[in-house]
Amino acid sequence: MLKKIMFFAAASLVAVSGAARAADVDTIRMGYIADYFGTSVAAIATEEGLWAKHGLEADLKVFTNGPIQVQALNAGSLDFAYIGPGALWLPASGQAKVIAVNALGYTDRVIAQPGIESIADLKGKKVGVPEGTSGDMLLRLALEKAGMTLADIEVVPMDPSTVVTAFASGQVDAAGIWYPFVDVIKKRVPELKELSSNEDFFPDIAFPSSFIVSDEKADDAEVIKKVNAVIKEAIDFRRDNPEESVEITASFLNVPQEPLMAESSLARLPSSTELEELTREGKVANWFDTLAGLYADFGKIEKPLPASEFYLGSLYAE
Repeated sequence: MLKKIMFFAAASLVAVSGAARAADVDTIRMGYIADYFGTSVAAIATEEGLWAKHGLEADLKVFTNGPIQVQALNAGSLDFAYIGPGALWLPASGQAKVIAVNALGYTDRVIAQPGIESIADLKGKKVGVPEGTSGDMLLRLALEKAGMTLADIEVVPMDPSTVVTAFASGQVDAAGIWYPFVDVIKKRVPELKELSSNEDFFPDIAFPSSFIVSDEKADDAEVIKKVNAVIKEAIDFRRDNPEESVEITASFLNVPQEPLMAESSLARLPSSTELEELTREGKVANWFDTLAGLYADFGKIEKPLPASEFYLGSLYAE
């Protein structure tokens, strides 16, 4: 009889413990974009069992860009999302909160025709640039660093494919553009000069892709900490296992590995520990403030919020 009582007591304890564990699991709806840096964290977290490890069940939804995900956040059909630096104006205008940095793009370049050796040499020259893009951002930063402004050059607005044609035919002296377009141009003008890169401004300024949360979910600190724990472990895995991460992401997306492998090399990948430290130092907030200020210069937003109001850095730094 005593054995039966002990058995039922143990069984009850297991049942209660299981129920408690189930109650600790939070279900989230998270968006991603079907390219390497837009998918790899979600793919790695799924393959490595990181969602369950950190008390989450993830309903993953694919999107084509960041702004559409922000619309989904605001409509209440998504909790978390991924955006590139081009969509940062949305949280900077109060439409979401940033919870974590994903990767730092360094594909952007200011390139010039052979014989032009510095940004200072661009004074009075024709410079092709897709307006409002990261190439435009880098051009402005490079000019500022050289003590110049857009007024010192002749800006020629054009789309990326037109930049390729115009540069290759010598219609412009320089351009603010990014890889893989730079590679295409190099095949036609192999002696071109790369005058500036995103890397020139790190760590004070960077072009981060990010994970964001809806305003409705932004007050749920415990769930955000769980999501951050998944993100941190996934970005560290991606940094330490680049080839395996490409393989996992290609399998997740059901696409060939080669394009993802090429894309994977076009970013700086700080570890989660580095990003925590950069957050505590205020560097990450400065990245966001700088990008938001550039969007204000572009006329995309009038009065961007300070990063302290849209980057939940204190939660990440924990």
